[in-house]
Amino acid sequence: MTVTLRQIRSFVAIADLGSFTKAASALHLSQPSLTVQIRQLEQSLGTRVLDRNTRSANLTALGRDLLPAFRRMLGELDAVVTDARDLAAKKRGIVRLACLPSFAATLLPPVVARFRGYYPGVQFVVRDAVGKRIAALVKTETVDFGITAGEISDPELDVQELMEDRMHAVFPRGHPLAQRKRITPRLLAGHPLILMDEESTVRQVVNAGFRAAGLTAVPAFEATYMATAVGMAQAGLGIALLPSSAIEARPSEAMASAPVEGRAFTRKIWILRRAGRSLPPAAEVFLQHLCEATAAAR
Repeated sequence: MTVTLRQIRSFVAIADLGSFTKAASALHLSQPSLTVQIRQLEQSLGTRVLDRNTRSANLTALGRDLLPAFRRMLGELDAVVTDARDLAAKKRGIVRLACLPSFAATLLPPVVARFRGYYPGVQFVVRDAVGKRIAALVKTETVDFGITAGEISDPELDVQELMEDRMHAVFPRGHPLAQRKRITPRLLAGHPLILMDEESTVRQVVNAGFRAAGLTAVPAFEATYMATAVGMAQAGLGIALLPSSAIEARPSEAMASAPVEGRAFTRKIWILRRAGRSLPPAAEVFLQHLCEATAAAR
């Protein structure tokens, strides 16, 4: 016969309260039911843990030895159950996500801030990375979900469209392009181009956009970080091509930003989840907030 949690709770209650009557009331049991629990516990252990009479119940020597261990066991279990309930209620928890740097720096922070207003006990771990790395982090369950771009075809991943952004040309305000109402790929091909490195989804979209126009995107300079690309453009080295969702693509006093024409110069932003896996409660609710906020912004 196996010792059960009900038997342990019954024993600890009797030890703490000193009588079957008080323990039965505290546990919302009838006294005969409580007596059965103690009898089964003693049968499982093969010895008595309580000496009882009509007025009181006293611990045997073995009962005194077992009581601290049983109390500790129940305390740890109760703490685990409380933690699980807090996580389910989003009172606490950690949302882990991998995200494109352009999205992580612009669209993500205000959504996180609003969410934390509702659930201040939830923490966030954000891993900003390029597309392939994001998929790998989701597949290994290092993160709960990912926000990425580019072509995704993997049976281990569930893919959901979140939004779409467009490539922008970023250049100094005194540049000749500032006088143009339309920025076309053919117009861009006549200027030095500052492109992101070939591992990035931005570069893949730019290359596809030029191909769709019957052209080839030839970089005068390549950069890994968008801030570097903007710095080069500001120095007059060329035109940087960056996604509209990137903070670096926003216009400033020194720099202009204009959308590049052509359907192929857009990219879809995807949510990646591990196929067949449930998200933690806090991550599931945050993802709903993110989708709603992005839809409203569009």
